[in-house]
Amino acid sequence: MKETQEEYDYVIVGSGFGGAVSALRLSEKGYKVLVIEKGKWFQKKDFPKSNWNLKKWLWLPTFRFFGIFKMTMLKDVTIVSGTGVGGGSLVYANTLPRPHKAFYSRGNWKGLTDWETELEPHYTEAERMLGAAKNPKLFDSDKALFELAKIYNKENEFEAANVSVFFGEPEKEVSDPYFNGEGPEREGCRFCGGCMTGCRYNAKNSLDKNYLYLAQKNGAKIQAERIVKKIVPYGKDDGSEGYIVTHQSSTSLIKSTQLVVAKGIVFSGGVLGTVRLLLDMKKKKQLPNLSPAVGDHIRTNNENLAFVVAKKSDKDYSKGLAIGSIFPPNEDGHIETVRYRTGSSFWKTFILPMVFNKKAIVRIPKLLLKIIFQPWILGRAWFAKDFAKQTVILLFMQHLDSTLKFKRGLFNLKSTMSSGKKATPFINEAGDLANKMSKIINGEPFMVNVDLITGAPSTAHILGGAVIGENQKDGVIDSKQHVFGYKNMLVCDGSAISANLGVNPSLTITAMTERAMSFISNKEQ
Repeated sequence: MKETQEEYDYVIVGSGFGGAVSALRLSEKGYKVLVIEKGKWFQKKDFPKSNWNLKKWLWLPTFRFFGIFKMTMLKDVTIVSGTGVGGGSLVYANTLPRPHKAFYSRGNWKGLTDWETELEPHYTEAERMLGAAKNPKLFDSDKALFELAKIYNKENEFEAANVSVFFGEPEKEVSDPYFNGEGPEREGCRFCGGCMTGCRYNAKNSLDKNYLYLAQKNGAKIQAERIVKKIVPYGKDDGSEGYIVTHQSSTSLIKSTQLVVAKGIVFSGGVLGTVRLLLDMKKKKQLPNLSPAVGDHIRTNNENLAFVVAKKSDKDYSKGLAIGSIFPPNEDGHIETVRYRTGSSFWKTFILPMVFNKKAIVRIPKLLLKIIFQPWILGRAWFAKDFAKQTVILLFMQHLDSTLKFKRGLFNLKSTMSSGKKATPFINEAGDLANKMSKIINGEPFMVNVDLITGAPSTAHILGGAVIGENQKDGVIDSKQHVFGYKNMLVCDGSAISANLGVNPSLTITAMTERAMSFISNKEQ
């Protein structure tokens, strides 16, 4: 034992959508709660003015960058995720769609209960807590998306996004509008497009403004800049007598180690945090009873990200919400416009002209020919006066299923195919949408260079790896999200999602955690 251990009823690993919900609901039930978060605390003044401020935007501890945005490149997928107190809510695009009906009857959790009926009241509560509201204003990017919807005869299904934003009066702080004055003061949205670099104007309903804020008022403790390295049962092997949690600094050069004792554990570090930790502890036999399904059934949400850069700068596609509108071009998916605020043009260093072909032997030569014989295409994007203003970013998602498996490598996670068709960025529908949008705004379509070169997709919505199953063979957790083989241990984050969503997952993670917490009784006094 390195230090005298403080004792808690629950230690929550991570402060994102699952961790924040768990912290509030457990503290309301009378439990002593500790939340451990590897990222930093951020106030509105701490967020970067643009994503060129890499030290404040990116999470790259090796370079002493401790921002809110992290990129992880694996063989089969590139993952973007969030860090900081509030997790992905600091960097996500605020949007809160409910999934397609097919989500509830597919994947590993299929048939274990009537998921749609059971989750309905928890979706409603999640929307209330996150301050969900329809985007009241559409701007140039949204108007271009509406023109695209008309081409697909889907104008009647085009809609303003349901978002987690306070639409009060800009530049005017008011008392808490959501929780009878119990929450923090807020300020109305300025529609500046800066949601994904961190809201500098106190309008975004990130988790530090609702669940985490209220949890702290109930006595929950949040310890930032710490990373959990090990969890072992205290006493009996099944954890029924509690656990010893070892954590250390995530930002200091001196890795000070601390120990705490907990009666229960909630894993909420997202797929990259939770699955990596579970794989480590299973391999080292610290939690040997974990299911062999740990790291399996991981889904990418089958996404494509396209950048359509206008040739002229007569419109401002940076104005508005990060995601302001959506429509379904087909029955399997939907398309959203995404934006960064003016001046946030870092992504132009990560793009190449769109070339659609799954075979690298065909794709790469075609790309090289385009760069050599039409250099102005790439040059026009790279040297755009304001890339963010001239760019419509299209995010296409679908709920068609394919899965990966993560294993522990020497220094990082390793990915392999698990089941279904291999996930690819070259989704024909997405390519057609980007080409049609190019005609609407008189622009050129581009892709993320890593996607184009490797043939592996990027995703901001990695899901699974600790999925719900009927038994320990089929899943890591049961239908109440308790870990098979251990007592008082839960997984409440994106790694618990057990089918492909086809939409942004934050609302569903929140609703599923609300449901999981509803099964835990109040602390006995």
